[in-house]
Amino acid sequence: MQAVLLAGGKGTRLRPYTISFPKPLVPVGDYPILEIVIRQLASHGVKDILISTGHLAELIEAYFGNGKKWGVSIRYVREEKPLNTAGALKLIHDLDENFLVMNGDILTALDYSKLFKTHLDQKAAATIATTERDVGIDFGVIHATTEGFLTEYIEKPVHHFAVSMGVYALAKSSISHIKEDEAISMPDLFLRLHQNRLPVYCYRDKSYWLDIGRPDDYQRAQEEFEKKKSELLPELKF
Repeated sequence: MQAVLLAGGKGTRLRPYTISFPKPLVPVGDYPILEIVIRQLASHGVKDILISTGHLAELIEAYFGNGKKWGVSIRYVREEKPLNTAGALKLIHDLDENFLVMNGDILTALDYSKLFKTHLDQKAAATIATTERDVGIDFGVIHATTEGFLTEYIEKPVHHFAVSMGVYALAKSSISHIKEDEAISMPDLFLRLHQNRLPVYCYRDKSYWLDIGRPDDYQRAQEEFEKKKSELLPELKF
C-alpha cells in the first residue's frame, strides 16, 4: 500500500503548541503524532509514504528523513502555496492506482488494511472512514408554529452523527477532478466526485479515534495515549 500524509497546515487551532513546531511534530507521549501514524502504517504493510508539507516543512523533513528508521520509504511534496487538504494531491505524479490519504494529526486504532480492502471491494472512487459522535445541546429546544404556538419542547437533546475520521482511500482517477494549482478541500473533492456520479463509499468503524485539533483534545490525547499505548503504538519488525 501507498499512503499520502497531509502535514502542510499551520495548526492555528492548537496554538501555542504550534508556534515553534509544525502540528505533526507535536508530541503525544514520547513520540511526535506523525511518527505514531507512520509506525501504524508500517505495521499494516505500507512501504511508500509521501508527506505533503508546507508550514515549517524543513523541520518535518529533517526529523523523518527517508523513513529508513521505520522500515518505509518517505518522500516529500512541498506546497509552494497553500492548496488545502486535497489540492496537494495534484502535485504527486507517481501515485498508485489506489492509495491511502490521511491527516497527519489524528490518533486512531483504525485498521488501515481493512479500510483499503473495503475500498477495493466496493470499487469506489473514494472511501471515507467514518465514526459516530454524539453532540448534546445544553438547552431546552423549542419548536413552534409560525403563529408562535408550541409544537414540541425537547430538553437538552442529543444528536447522533457520522463524522469523518480524516482517513481516506482514493482511486488515482479521482485526482483528475482536481484542477491545476487548485486549492480544494477533501470534503469538496468528495462532493465533486458525488456530483459527477462517481461512487464515494462511507466506511463505518468503531475503533478509537481522536482528532488532535484543539488544546483540550491534545491534553486528552496525552492522557489516553498512555492507557492505550499497546493498541496505538505497534512494535516494528524489519
